Amino acid sequence: MMGKKQKAAALNLTQTLFEIIDMRSFSNLWFWIGLAVVWSSASHWVLGVPNDIIQRARRYGAEAESDLEDLVRINCNRLVHFSNILGLWLFGFVCFVLTGLGIMGFYYWVEFAQAVFLLAFPTALVGMLNVSTARLYQMEQSTGDALYKLLNRHRMYTQFIGMIAILVTALWGMFWNMRDLILLQ
Repeated sequence: MMGKKQKAAALNLTQTLFEIIDMRSFSNLWFWIGLAVVWSSASHWVLGVPNDIIQRARRYGAEAESDLEDLVRINCNRLVHFSNILGLWLFGFVCFVLTGLGIMGFYYWVEFAQAVFLLAFPTALVGMLNVSTARLYQMEQSTGDALYKLLNRHRMYTQFIGMIAILVTALWGMFWNMRDLILLQ
């Protein structure tokens, strides 16, 4: 059995951990770092291919372009195969989770659920864009300039979704933090 001192030490450790982790998402620096990482990664990886490989293939052609075409073909085939097998089930599950987060966050005002929803919803849109672009690639079998155009358009759409998501999240986070300040006074 734990003595009084051990219980107090355990309670202090728990309090300290919760102060460090801080579940108030919009006032937490780690949430904003995570948001930046999610969107920089989403715009860097175009259909599972790093942007630097796309730029290198465009500059140097030949073997680099062949490698790019192989990577895009492999990743698009994987995405389409995965969406054909699990697409409806995954779509239903994602809709279920997003609906649950949306209700918990915006009806019951749970800040953590709002933060996760504001990260997950636009990321799900980018996931659907990935599958759509992969299917388009399979239909067209793009190579050369047509492939660069397809990948750049996909990257621009992803960046546009990311910019809107960051703007909405920042505005909502400012609203939430201002609301907390007003309620504390």
